[in-house]
Amino acid sequence: MAKTEHYYTQFLPDSCYHVYNRSVDKRPLFLNDDNHIFFLKRYDKYLSPLVTTFSYALCGNHFHFGIQIKPEVVLSEFIEASQWIGRFQTTHQLVSHQFQSFFLSYAKAFNKQNNRVGALFQTPFKRCLVDTDDKLARMILYHHLNPQHHKLCSDFRTSRWTSYLRYLNNQPSKLPREVVFDLMGGRQGFIEQHNDISRILHDADEWGIED
Repeated sequence: MAKTEHYYTQFLPDSCYHVYNRSVDKRPLFLNDDNHIFFLKRYDKYLSPLVTTFSYALCGNHFHFGIQIKPEVVLSEFIEASQWIGRFQTTHQLVSHQFQSFFLSYAKAFNKQNNRVGALFQTPFKRCLVDTDDKLARMILYHHLNPQHHKLCSDFRTSRWTSYLRYLNNQPSKLPREVVFDLMGGRQGFIEQHNDISRILHDADEWGIED
């Protein structure tokens, strides 16, 4: 079960978080490749101006994101550019609004495509503070292993819907490759740390994730 505090954690500038959620009825959130692609594009539109994304995993009926809120000056510039001055009193209100707009945008398109009505995501969405480099590294590892953990694939390295392969393919990306590689002892250390599957799964209990 999700820990109670994961429903109430407040977003703050420069802080890192594990954000996760699932569908209201535990049915698939993604029915085809286009759904996955659209989900990530909507996320990029609504959240990338406000957060740095360390990792993600789209896993059937749920998702995970590892993020860091950008500095307060960046958030203020976003508010000014959006002509939202005075609309949000805290960073938490702004970031939560963008997540909710992202969820609503995806849900509307998904419902229309599948002749579905009603809410798609559980509310409130869950988030927990990641306050050490060690926790950040372990969160990233867990996210990348998640498709294999839920038997969506036999080897997490083959999944198209996590950030793992994007770290290794050398194509342009908003992912902070150098920061994460430094965190894990370089590119080779990044690869090797992902091989300790039993430890990664054991660490998942610490997050209290209901997936």
